Amino acid sequence: MLQDKVCIVTGAGAGIGRATAIEMARQGARGVLAADLDRARAEETAALVEAAGAAALGFGGDIADAAAVEAMVAAAAERFGGIDVLHNNAGIHETGFTERTRIEDLDEAIFDKVCDVNLKGVFLATKFAIPYLRESAAGAIVNASSLSGLVGFEGAGAYCATKGGVILFTKVTALELAADGIRCNCYCPGVADTDMARGYIASQPDPVLAEQVLVASHLNARMADPVEIARLVCFLASEDSSFINGAAVPIEAGAMAWRGVHEATGAAS
Repeated sequence: MLQDKVCIVTGAGAGIGRATAIEMARQGARGVLAADLDRARAEETAALVEAAGAAALGFGGDIADAAAVEAMVAAAAERFGGIDVLHNNAGIHETGFTERTRIEDLDEAIFDKVCDVNLKGVFLATKFAIPYLRESAAGAIVNASSLSGLVGFEGAGAYCATKGGVILFTKVTALELAADGIRCNCYCPGVADTDMARGYIASQPDPVLAEQVLVASHLNARMADPVEIARLVCFLASEDSSFINGAAVPIEAGAMAWRGVHEATGAAS
């Protein structure tokens, strides 16, 4: 439970970020700042958070811009009187910008953009939140990594590299902040039913096959509901997980438990 906690969620305009912001309110959070590049979507999430029982603030800004991130953190602290939880959720994938995603074809600017959002954004939010988290009785940082941070996927060099980086950044953060009573963990989801996943599926020549391929390694042959991920985030943010620190927690329907894919994709197991 997150009773009376103040939380920041980046990338909160949709998907796992929105689901987590709402779940935080359901679990008793006192205040939630919902941040997103799209301010209108951030404010939509804030309204849903308020409907779920917590005070909320929508914030629009670029997670890769230091001034914007510093302002985001300061806004949460000013509005709610402190910060207890930072959920670094904002993320993008190169497939959202180009079809030329193999390493030899990927444009350098797109590689840089993915790195700026997925990895530098985590660094910036953590950097500026630390002074406030030190004042919390139980400060916690929860970072979004991915199954793609544990294994490689063709055509996802930038995404995989950044999500792998998040895992190691999480461990260093946990190490550096343990003496301050601040825990830092990350989670590694398989494919969740989000706008990012749906956009990719819709862009493929055979969307039905594309969805089958995405979930082919999941033992539960489906995408995750974002709420399923949100509940794990809230657990890692809460004192119920007080002895978990520096961990990369998989939530990927058993994809790492075997070396195969379901036959529905037409690929061999």
